[in-house]
Order: sequence, then structure tokens, then C-alpha cells
Amino acid sequence: MGWFSRRSRGTDAAPTKLDREATREDLAALEAFVTSRQGVEFYLEPETTATDTTVVAIAHDGEWIRRRTGSPRAAGSIARKHAVPLYEAARTGYPERMRVWNRAHPERHAR
Repeated sequence: MGWFSRRSRGTDAAPTKLDREATREDLAALEAFVTSRQGVEFYLEPETTATDTTVVAIAHDGEWIRRRTGSPRAAGSIARKHAVPLYEAARTGYPERMRVWNRAHPERHAR
């Protein structure tokens, strides 16, 4: 009975990606959001086994988008290019204005 075998998977076993990688369209969407809104801040979300590294871009009024960036370095590059602050979401959390905007726009979460 080998149901709970302790055999290793080998050193060349790669973690499974359940989601897609970042694309040029993802990065372009972040840049378009930054250039079309005021007071934008970036909140970096680390890569998980299901999703690539992502950034939540939040405008001054709380409107937001989440897009994949592929790496923290790519997120930092966009942030520097547009002089946008970049925070680690795990350390700082998200601003209250994002939650207020979500409550005012429930259609964004009606999936």
C-alpha cells in the first residue's frame, strides 16, 4: 500500500502553476491606470502557488485594479517610472478607501 509514500519527488520537480504568467497587457493596464488616475499607490502581493506576483493599483478615490507583474522587480520598475509609491500588502494592508469604493460598487464583485 503506497498511498502515503515518503518517496521524494526529485530535485527537478517544479511547483505547479495553476494560473497564467504576467503578460505585456497586464503591465500596460497598470500603466494606463496610473496615467489616467490621480494619487495612485501600488500594493505588491507575493507570488503564490496559484498566482504570479501581482500589484493592486489603488487611486485616490479607492478605485483599483489587480494585475500580474511577474516579479517584484517589474512592479518596482513601473512604480519608479511613474513615481508611484509601492507598498508590500502583507505588511501594510490595503487602505480604507479601497473598502469604501468596493461597498459603493458591488457590481465589481458580482461574479
